[in-house]
Amino acid sequence: MTDDSRPPAETVYDVAVIGAGVVGSAIARELAGHALSVALLDARDDVGDGTSKANTAILHTGFDAKPGTLESRLVRRGYTLLSAYAGATGIPVERTGALLVAWTREELDALPGLREKAVANGYEHCEPVTAEEVYRQVPALGPGALGGLTVPDESIICTWTTTLALATDAQARGARVLLGHRVESVRRDPAVRAVGDAHGGTDPTTTLLTSRGPVTARWVVNAAGLGADVLDGLFGHRRFTVTPRRGELLVYDKQARPLADRIVLPVPSKAGKGVLISPTIYGNVMLGPTAEDLTDRTDTGTSEAGFAFLLDKGARLMPTLLEEEVTASYAGLRAAADHGDYLIEPDPGQRYLLVGGIRSTGLTASLAIAEYVRGVLAEAGLALEPRADLPGPPAMPNLGEAFTRPYQDAALIAKDSAYGRVVCFCERVTEGEIRDAFLSPLPPAGLDGLRRRTRVMNGRCQGFYCGARTEALLAERGTPRPTQDQETSA
Repeated sequence: MTDDSRPPAETVYDVAVIGAGVVGSAIARELAGHALSVALLDARDDVGDGTSKANTAILHTGFDAKPGTLESRLVRRGYTLLSAYAGATGIPVERTGALLVAWTREELDALPGLREKAVANGYEHCEPVTAEEVYRQVPALGPGALGGLTVPDESIICTWTTTLALATDAQARGARVLLGHRVESVRRDPAVRAVGDAHGGTDPTTTLLTSRGPVTARWVVNAAGLGADVLDGLFGHRRFTVTPRRGELLVYDKQARPLADRIVLPVPSKAGKGVLISPTIYGNVMLGPTAEDLTDRTDTGTSEAGFAFLLDKGARLMPTLLEEEVTASYAGLRAAADHGDYLIEPDPGQRYLLVGGIRSTGLTASLAIAEYVRGVLAEAGLALEPRADLPGPPAMPNLGEAFTRPYQDAALIAKDSAYGRVVCFCERVTEGEIRDAFLSPLPPAGLDGLRRRTRVMNGRCQGFYCGARTEALLAERGTPRPTQDQETSA
């Protein structure tokens, strides 16, 4: 980050949103659609660099959510909103469908109840299928399946592009994206008139004392994910506790994709949703995740025990998958909370809103959460005047294997030969895509961010060939050389 990311000392934002993951970015985008000044803060140097970057990337129908909860309502609404937004921005989505597979009599007996739950959640397309139909749909499954339940509208999506699109959209609408701003303490300020105050008011404000200087706002939205409970404590609350839950996954080579053309789900139990097999939007197959509660909120390392657990599960679920090559492994931390539902609660006196307890469904629900947050803030006293001059949604680069990529687009290459010069042969990433990433409104802060924007170095060789080529290309163009991050992404 350059010093340009620092806000002017006199700036008083109407709203500061803390957390530039998929939920925080969606909230900032929504609020920036009104006559408000908005700041989007994150402790990291890139958007979507926390929990949002390492999940199972499934666009959920919400069929298995607990009926009557806020989560159920927002996931259902979010599925519709995000599907439409993906179409408008080019975020890749594949409607693969999903199949819940019952391996025991107890699981088989649970399927009718799951179907009833789906109907209660407003999703009526689940259908029970026999063991014969299970194997017709997924022939590579291991022996012993007793039956299943179809969920035809479950989809896979690119979570990286989703977060980037929302943050880019928020910025285009006028929001200030302040990266590398870790909130360290909070100070309540008296009601004073601020220089550069868009509303000319004397409302009390809150100053967020960050690692890169103070950020002052009339309202604060806490969408800090793994750190949301700690930040909530800075405002004097003890409403919930976040436990970092590590989920490790194995990513198999693209040659494995014919084995799993849809999401294969376990029947949920009290212990959790279990291990799934899923195609990815990038053409791979994913096995996982594990679910291990930790105390360290930064521990995204993989483990021998996690691999052993996944291989044991995979040997039963789809033994032929284990014969394929593993392209990558990674781990993400989910914000598990001691609260049974999304926790979206305002403190009007402090002009503060908590958006916590957002589990892995937050990707699907992100736009609906933002919509809901807008309503909560309005009821709490934030004046919201919709703008009529909004820019169109951003056009995002396609990372989906099922859609036309630049190296395949003859017309595009004819206009700009950089799209015909492949840098990463594993993932077919071109010079033009790398150039575009660094010229984009929110360029990557390092190689890990470049991976998420282009897929470079994400393939079989994990950068053995294209890593040096990528750095050389950046040096040739005079682009500042990004720093090497430690995490290996899928």
